This record gives sequence, structure tokens and C-alpha cells, in this order.
Amino acid sequence: MIPKAAQLLGIAMRARKIVTGEELVITSIRNGQARLVLLASDASDNTAKKVKDKCSYYGVSCITTGDRHSLGHAIGKDGRVTVAVTDGKLAESIQRLLT
Repeated sequence: MIPKAAQLLGIAMRARKIVTGEELVITSIRNGQARLVLLASDASDNTAKKVKDKCSYYGVSCITTGDRHSLGHAIGKDGRVTVAVTDGKLAESIQRLLT
């Protein structure tokens, strides 16, 4: 993961603008809260398909990046497979860096 994007994820976490965990991320996508979803490259096929399908249906950007440990480290937690950013400006900045 790009260091600047990891820093922005850390800021989003401290600002409580992040949702982690497969079910909570899917719920935030359905509720229209998620602005960007980050998916670990080592996520299971089932999880990846489920999250990507929800993102596609609800029009949320989904980016596959890093492994679960780098994604978790960026937000100061153990390994995380799915992370949703709920703040629009932070999501735009992170997406710009990762694409």
C-alpha cells in the first residue's frame, strides 16, 4: 500500500470515518454510508465476490489493495480484509492515490 494512502486511512480511522469487517462494510454499502471500499488482495474468493457485487450494485468504488496485514496496519488494527471509508473527501483522496 502507498504510504500516503496508509496515512490517510489512519486519519480516517482516528476520525471514526471507517467501517471494518465484511458484514459491517456490506451494511454500510446498503445504507449509502460507504464512499469507498478497500478489499485486501488475499481476501477469499467468496468475500471478494460478495463485496464487489454489492459495490457494483450500489455504485460504490471498490479497490483491491495490499494484503490483509498491510490494510490492518494502516488503521492500527490486526489484519482486515474489508475497509469502508465513509467520509467523501477522504475517500476521494485515497482513491486518487490508489488509482
